[in-house]
Amino acid sequence: MTEERRHAWEDVIDDEIRALTANYAGRMGLRDHPALLCIDNYNAVFGDRPEPLLEAMKRFPSSCGLAAWDALEPTQRLMAAARAARLPVIHTTSDLANRANITAQATKRAVSGDDAAWNAAHFEPLAPEPGELLIRKTRASAFHGTPLSAYLVQLGVDTLIICGNSTSGCVRASVNEAYMHGYSVGIVEDCVFDRNWLSHKVNLYDMNTKYGDVIFLDEALDYIEAHGEWNAAQSAE
Repeated sequence: MTEERRHAWEDVIDDEIRALTANYAGRMGLRDHPALLCIDNYNAVFGDRPEPLLEAMKRFPSSCGLAAWDALEPTQRLMAAARAARLPVIHTTSDLANRANITAQATKRAVSGDDAAWNAAHFEPLAPEPGELLIRKTRASAFHGTPLSAYLVQLGVDTLIICGNSTSGCVRASVNEAYMHGYSVGIVEDCVFDRNWLSHKVNLYDMNTKYGDVIFLDEALDYIEAHGEWNAAQSAE
């Protein structure tokens, strides 16, 4: 936690938990060759307008309600900064190619019978731009069964800045596996969200103690500005 601000989890942990995790208090740190990984910013979690969660779920069962919409403007700023700095920007969404033959889902949550293609399409304000990598996945992790790791190695990436949904699901799974692959990981607190506020807070806390650094948007923007153009310089060699 910075001196200026409290992280989202501060109101759900106590002094005993703070004491037992004292050995995890330091930051792992981010390295010099980042990419932005945007996880599952698709229509299903936003719906068509900002609504309280339980209202939104009546029409969009996978909605994250207002939590998704609260993350929209910070995520747009994060993406704009990464693009201006010419960093690799990578997106994930569901792989529907084999849905007719076998159901392989990110979690065991029941899947509604509405328009799967619309659900998995990127929410327009956060959609990939031409030339940005799109990874289609069947499980929660962006790495599992996908070519993501090969692309990152080829690009020379050593650090992933992560935004998207959901904190306790696909974000958490991707952060864990990124750490297992040896990447430094920064999770931008303002730009990840979950339909379950408790899971959001607890998983941010847990990822911060074990697998990455939870950072605020302004920290992410400063880091991106300081590490911009490395990808362009590499491509020119």
